[in-house]
Amino acid sequence: MEKTLKRIHPVSDPEEAYFLQVSWEKDLGTGFGIILSDGQCAWTGKVSEAEISREAADMEMNREKYVEELKKALIAGEESAGKYNFTIS
Repeated sequence: MEKTLKRIHPVSDPEEAYFLQVSWEKDLGTGFGIILSDGQCAWTGKVSEAEISREAADMEMNREKYVEELKKALIAGEESAGKYNFTIS
């Protein structure tokens, strides 16, 4: 299993820092687990392969392109910094 951990700052409160951990088996396209933490509390979830396909279809986006965008937003390093905005709700 592969994992990444990155610090994110939501656009709604840029002074606040959250930590986003994403874990996956083969690639993000087969589904992944996610943990979001503010350093005191943590929230967990899972995203299935079917949910990824459904979201890509809802956005009228090629599934492979959608998975590439997920990689850039969720696991890419500094090269994607500033390209994606996060909102915590």
